[in-house]
Amino acid sequence: MHPLIDEILVASRERGFAAAAPWPKEERRDLIASARALKSMGLIPIIAEIKPKALGRALSPDEVATYAAAYRQQRACAISVLTEPTNFKGSLHSALIARKAGLPVLRKDFIFDERQLGEVQADHVLLIAALGIDLNRFVNAARAIGMEPLVEVHNENELEAALKTDAKIIGVNNRNLNTLEVDLGTFERLAPRAKEAGVFLVAESGVHSPEDALRMMRAGADALLVGTELMARPERLGELNRF
Repeated sequence: MHPLIDEILVASRERGFAAAAPWPKEERRDLIASARALKSMGLIPIIAEIKPKALGRALSPDEVATYAAAYRQQRACAISVLTEPTNFKGSLHSALIARKAGLPVLRKDFIFDERQLGEVQADHVLLIAALGIDLNRFVNAARAIGMEPLVEVHNENELEAALKTDAKIIGVNNRNLNTLEVDLGTFERLAPRAKEAGVFLVAESGVHSPEDALRMMRAGADALLVGTELMARPERLGELNRF
């Protein structure tokens, strides 16, 4: 992997783990149901990301709340929250703030230890196959505390490993973790196998225009995860989610 990823993992291990934050099951929300509802209304389901790194700084609690409210107003199907603080300038508290907007929340971080799973209240959690974790064990552990995992893959081998688990949601990240370059063709190459398996499929990274969004949907995406494009102008979401 790229040296930047290694640095993030080292910083995460040095930081340690926050105390577990249990929460009532009745408060949990479903990304899949939310996405399908929007699609039935003729909208492209977009998981809108709160990504402080795109602005080059951490966000205040009020700013996080403003982004979350804007994403809800612009009809996001869920909110992804970067919680990694060292490189991505995120925080666990931001996920709690974002939940107040009423949408499903995905915690996006570099999860390598089961103790991280319980650190924050979230409906979904990103599990990155490239980190070499035991995907089956982490999928089951996330489910045990009420979170539905989104397993992220980047190539054919990772996809096959993800499909051997009970994961319902798989994300194909168009960003190569070795070079950090983005290629929308990655999703187009992997999508047929994932769709054949019947999983809910998310296209991650590289969507910057309505044309990009349509390209991913036509390739088989059930939802898109968009971050950088929305941070400068959250209302851009309303331009990207139109078929």
